[in-house]
Amino acid sequence: MEALRNFRTYFFRGLAALLPTILTIWIFVQCYIFIQDKISIHINRGVVHVILWLAPHYSKAFLVEFWVDGPGKITGFFIAVIGVVFIGAFLASVVGRTIWRFFENGLANIPLIRSVYPNIKQVTDFLLAKKDLTFSKVVALEYPRKGTWSIGLVTGTGIKRVVSAAKDEFLTVFVPTSPTPFTGYVIMTPKSETIELDYTIEEALRFVISGGVITPTEQMAFEAEKQTKTGKQ
Repeated sequence: MEALRNFRTYFFRGLAALLPTILTIWIFVQCYIFIQDKISIHINRGVVHVILWLAPHYSKAFLVEFWVDGPGKITGFFIAVIGVVFIGAFLASVVGRTIWRFFENGLANIPLIRSVYPNIKQVTDFLLAKKDLTFSKVVALEYPRKGTWSIGLVTGTGIKRVVSAAKDEFLTVFVPTSPTPFTGYVIMTPKSETIELDYTIEEALRFVISGGVITPTEQMAFEAEKQTKTGKQ
């Protein structure tokens, strides 16, 4: 039994160490395969047609073997990557953003697509968009009911009219959901009803994504109690 327990422990420890690297490599390989099979192959076939148009005496079989099936196919991959870069640069311009916004509005009016596209866009924006985190600090607050505490990320100081009506200092807090922290709830709560936590934004997000499993050791309740007892001794 002891040997079996050690085997299981070491297996999962090794899996935890290797899985992030394996998944990272797998994602990049899948991206390469997607670009190669869905985009660059058509570019290479276009190159073959252009060469045959300019120089008809070339053998089509040779050109296909080199450009589509051989070493020349990497050319299409690089052209596809450069094309994506140019599209990104174009969409960064005012004209590009306007055209893309018009295109997205059109998609939003198509049945079925409008129920899928916004969710996919939300995920890709969270994973790929280069945006600075606008969260200022991490707090704990009683949500969704009294006695139940949630992790929240402070995004602002509340809406002026609400603050004036309540005559209290408010915080606007984003409460992320697990395991997808790019979805959640935005609430306004009195500052006095929150507890500021000594967490970084990254630590709070890791806590949410892991379902509370990944917690800094010094922030764990039993560890704090142990340190307190050690200090008294």
